[in-house]
Amino acid sequence: MSKDLIIQNIAALKRHFSINYGIKTKVEDFTEKLFYTLFDTNAPLNKSIDELEKSFKEISKITSKKTEESCDGVWNQFLKKLPKVLEMLNMDAEYILENDPASNSIEEVYLGYPGFYAIAIYRLSHELYLLDMLLFSRLISEYAHQITGTDIHAGASIASPFFIDHATGIVIGETTIIEKQVKLYQGVTLGALSVTKDMKNAKRHPTVEKNVCIYANATILGGETIIGKNSIIGGNTWITKSIPENSLVTNNTITEVKIKELK
Repeated sequence: MSKDLIIQNIAALKRHFSINYGIKTKVEDFTEKLFYTLFDTNAPLNKSIDELEKSFKEISKITSKKTEESCDGVWNQFLKKLPKVLEMLNMDAEYILENDPASNSIEEVYLGYPGFYAIAIYRLSHELYLLDMLLFSRLISEYAHQITGTDIHAGASIASPFFIDHATGIVIGETTIIEKQVKLYQGVTLGALSVTKDMKNAKRHPTVEKNVCIYANATILGGETIIGKNSIIGGNTWITKSIPENSLVTNNTITEVKIKELK
């Protein structure tokens, strides 16, 4: 098959697409600029916000097919949310500092904690989700997923303060509800049971009430599953039914240690 024929075949197969792949890079640049604007003490706010506005409107037109007037309106709504989002993130950072004995300073949390980065990007993408900027919010979420290994759907509802430790491998589904003062460790899944496409608007993911700690690699599934407040969920547990408040849930697997006999 000739090169020209291969090109024709590829072009024919792409005709049903309407994808500008470069938008991913634009979203990544926007996300980093947004993070810098909110957290860097030396960021020139007026200039940075003007630059963010320009990028936001360009991305919005591509990802949502909205009119220029609509993009202006969405940007204004998003901008108004930023002080509140930053207030929540400051609470998250303080909560991490208070609860992680390995943390040495608030600067370390902001600059070096992948869990905090994942929470920050979630809170920003969540505002876009609420503004019906679904592809935009998804691309920001996936950028954080790529960097931290934490997959938080922008549609999840997560109160502040919230603590993610180590971050890697955490999955939080779209209809998850997490109340304040919840702590998650690596590998936790808050997911759905077997679902079909017609459940798009249904509550598919768990609810975690306040002051719950969920240890590494626990899996909690189902839209009707509620983890009651003040509970501790042990590592490697598998939960598909609600847990009463003040519970301690552990995995009953027995680990045996045997001393080898020397020959």
